[in-house]
Amino acid sequence: MRPLRFTEFVIDVAKNSPTCGRVQTLSEAGDSKHPFGVVVTVGASEARWQFTGQLPEGAKHEGFADEPVAGDPAPAGDAPQATDPPEAWLAAALSQAESPEVARIERWSTQPESTGGPGLTVFFHDGSRIFARHF
Repeated sequence: MRPLRFTEFVIDVAKNSPTCGRVQTLSEAGDSKHPFGVVVTVGASEARWQFTGQLPEGAKHEGFADEPVAGDPAPAGDAPQATDPPEAWLAAALSQAESPEVARIERWSTQPESTGGPGLTVFFHDGSRIFARHF
């Protein structure tokens, strides 16, 4: 999945979450520095997410068709809660969507080698990845 389509997917997922108060693209929120991403308001807090992508191994940007490849959805965990930190909230919201395109979701803060800030890597059945960085 490419970043543009992932942005649309996240907006749809967030709009359908009862804990989300508002969601908009970064550009709608006035951010012209990051081309892909969203701003999600949950409770009284706002989280900004930048999305970048990685194509499947060996794929080239030219001629790459962003066609959905289905498989078993990532396991759905607990529903997102208004009190969840942003990384946990987004991971829970995405897993609850049970998209057949999403193979697995990896939270950066839970990885043993994690040295950066909060974020997610979303792995897709077509071999592509999205890196969602909270900033």
